[in-house]
Amino acid sequence: MRIRVHARPRAREESVKMVEENTYRVSVKEPPVGGRANEAICRALAEHFDVPKTSVQIISGATSRNKIIEIAGL
Repeated sequence: MRIRVHARPRAREESVKMVEENTYRVSVKEPPVGGRANEAICRALAEHFDVPKTSVQIISGATSRNKIIEIAGL
């Protein structure tokens, strides 16, 4: 399953909210430095969809706020 994600790094709270069908807003506390925010986004999505973290992979937009992420096993 592929979803679109709008990333919000350096947020006060971590959350995953569905905005539209297959579009999510993911807020994480980590800054976008050294891939830390991307790792936190993958971790948050894995917890939200109840899949292993290794099942969540960024397909495009690794350096952008708008990402396409593939979640295996759904």
